[in-house]
Amino acid sequence: MIDIDSCATPIGHKVHIMLEECDLPNRVIPANMGSEPQFESKFLQTSPNNKMTTSPDSSPPESQTAH
Repeated sequence: MIDIDSCATPIGHKVHIMLEECDLPNRVIPANMGSEPQFESKFLQTSPNNKMTTSPDSSPPESQTAH
C-alpha cells in the first residue's frame, strides 16, 4: 500500500492517475497546502523539496509473499 499526502493540484492529479494506471494499491491522505504542512519536519523527511510526498510502500516485498 502506498500512502500519498496529496491535494487537488495538477501534480497531485498526475500521481493519482499514475497509481491508477499502474494498478498500485494506494491511500490518499488529504493535505491542506494552505496551512503549509510542507515545511514541517515529518513532511520534509519524505519530500525534501517541499512538494508532493509519498510514504514508503508498506507492502511486503514479493520475495516475502506466499506463492
